[in-house]
Amino acid sequence: MCHIFAGQSPSNYTFETRSVRLMGHPTSVRLEAKFWVVLEQLADAQDMPMAKFLSALYEEASEIHGEVSNFASLLRCCCINFLDPSFNHEQLELEARDARAKMDVVAAE
Repeated sequence: MCHIFAGQSPSNYTFETRSVRLMGHPTSVRLEAKFWVVLEQLADAQDMPMAKFLSALYEEASEIHGEVSNFASLLRCCCINFLDPSFNHEQLELEARDARAKMDVVAAE
């Protein structure tokens, strides 16, 4: 019954720790390898390098919620939402376009 899940490669769920800088503070994030693959797709969809994507996500979540008590869990939920068939990928693309336009304005100043 669960063979398709139980039989998956252990490399999918091996922990991988990455060093990141969030709001200027160095830290590390530990996630299963498969989540990092999806986060790379998310960062690509936002046309951002992974480090910038993680930093922007952390900053926006902090602005909305005041604090981010468990960033690793937030990242896992982002991955699940991104893979959900009902996820609004068009909205994600619009937000990415808006962010690029804002960066272009700042760069031109």
